Amino acid sequence: MRTEDILIRDVETKNIMTKSNLPVGGYSVNPYVGCTHACKYCYASFMKRFTGHKEEWGTFLDIKHWPEIKHPEKYAGQRVVIGSVTDGYNPQEKEFGNTRKLLEQLRGSGADILICTKSDLVVRDIDLLKELGQVTVSWSINTLDEKFKDDMDAAVSIERRIAAMKQIYDAGIRTVCFVSPVFPGITDFEAIFERVKDQCDLFWLENLNLRGGFKNTVMDYIAEEYPDLVPLYDEIYTKHNRSYFEALENKAEKLAEKYDCPFVDNEMPYGRVPQGHPVIVDYFYHEEIRGSDNTGKRKRK
Repeated sequence: MRTEDILIRDVETKNIMTKSNLPVGGYSVNPYVGCTHACKYCYASFMKRFTGHKEEWGTFLDIKHWPEIKHPEKYAGQRVVIGSVTDGYNPQEKEFGNTRKLLEQLRGSGADILICTKSDLVVRDIDLLKELGQVTVSWSINTLDEKFKDDMDAAVSIERRIAAMKQIYDAGIRTVCFVSPVFPGITDFEAIFERVKDQCDLFWLENLNLRGGFKNTVMDYIAEEYPDLVPLYDEIYTKHNRSYFEALENKAEKLAEKYDCPFVDNEMPYGRVPQGHPVIVDYFYHEEIRGSDNTGKRKRK
């Protein structure tokens, strides 16, 4: 979508740093409101009700303006997630530069910074990322099929994301391939792993969790484009049958064994890993992660 087709407005905010309820804890930082990638399955579309926007998700972007972070050192040791309900590297970042400004203000913070994106624009900021120290960059890649990707979002191609991941990895910065969301019967996470295993430190898996306004959108898409999968989606999302994702969890464990990779449950280990041995992290049941103590551990019956 072209910038001229997007509703752009400026908004003032008192504080860009927000305490996070995410399992990884720390702070969430979103330099923009809205996201022009317009993902059909985007959980962040719920943000509309807090912003006053009536426009369709993906067609508006608010440019945040915040007081300068004058004492970044107070975030030392804290996890800072950039892009929990937006993409800080949406196409408009080229013009407005909010994410780069934020990273500049976090110099010397000693924070553990996690950037979540679907863009290759992040390579522009390799200089800053290396200077900041403890940084992880995560790309959402849930398919190698560019047509399916184009049906789902307006972000850059999968090939561009993978190329950006390699550039960041080769620069010595920790990288994540976030296979999210895993579409039952469509996402081939083993094929994705084969493509990226030599250029990522973490390989995350998260199930497609259909809720809110986008559930009908996705289900209608499946009915139209993948009618043979309708019974499977009905089992999972109407009858709440977990057997499909339980089987995928077992498959992920076997994949880890095959490639001698660590396999963990709902955690985010630190550090670089030997090439070809990324840590495989299972987030299939992220809705069960305890939020109050941020341990990242699943509630088990």
